[in-house]
Amino acid sequence: MVIVPLNATGSPFIMVDNELRLGAEVVGTVHRIDADEAVGGYFRNGGKAATLNPNARSRCTGCAFCPNTLEAAADPRLSEERQLSELLDAMREQHPRGDLSELQEVTVSTGCFEHESAALSHLERLRRALSDHGIGARIGLLTSVLRSDNSFRKLATDVAPFVLRLTIECFTRRNLLLKASKADLTPAEIPDVLCRAQGHGLDTSFTYICGLDHLTDLRLGLAPLAQYVTEFPNFQVYQAHNAIMAGLRAPAASEIEYYLQARMEIERIFGDTNLRPQAWEGYRPLWYFSFGGERLVP
Repeated sequence: MVIVPLNATGSPFIMVDNELRLGAEVVGTVHRIDADEAVGGYFRNGGKAATLNPNARSRCTGCAFCPNTLEAAADPRLSEERQLSELLDAMREQHPRGDLSELQEVTVSTGCFEHESAALSHLERLRRALSDHGIGARIGLLTSVLRSDNSFRKLATDVAPFVLRLTIECFTRRNLLLKASKADLTPAEIPDVLCRAQGHGLDTSFTYICGLDHLTDLRLGLAPLAQYVTEFPNFQVYQAHNAIMAGLRAPAASEIEYYLQARMEIERIFGDTNLRPQAWEGYRPLWYFSFGGERLVP
């Protein structure tokens, strides 16, 4: 599953029926084309992983590069344990084999929690709802508000297994590009947050958008973080959905060479780890078939 912006007039790629073409050459076949609309939850990785959108994606505003602010979404906000339970009941009916006990990972994607206490309360409710449905999957949250040792202790006690996916996104222009709850986490503080989360027995990772920083800033920002993550980070290609968003790109980030160079920089930084990108995890991925010369698919 990948997400692409439509009506990119400068793109050399075109869609003809279900064929993706580069000029006249067919380079791919597209199946199940759908609008990127927020739903309560959906499955990935053949039904072994699920993504939940429990807190109304349309309520989350502030990051200048995010396409969510362009949408008129009628998406859910699940604030009670009963509503989470009802969502899981509905998802069981949609599961490929009708068995949610197969789930290994449940990711809370559109948390939009502005404070630690709200995020913790929701995660505790989610863990109880999962347990009531016989689901022992690891919970992951994309967030930047969980930073304190107190929250990490509560996660380890009441929510684990848990992976903290810190929403870093960029290292420069953070006050311009990010909403306040993300921007007030400084690049200098990021390694410490990940390290302390690990110290409490939690898994760790982060999200980063390639195309917002100069390549030098990308390299300097990422290099100290490899030792503090237990999962390969979620690196996404920046997509501009209008002219204003295009103006937010770093210099040279409108050219494919930027992303090829970014990919090589990241491969050098993470090459000595045993962490590798998973094909099913990325919506706007940098990697498809290989990582630093290693095959990712059979």
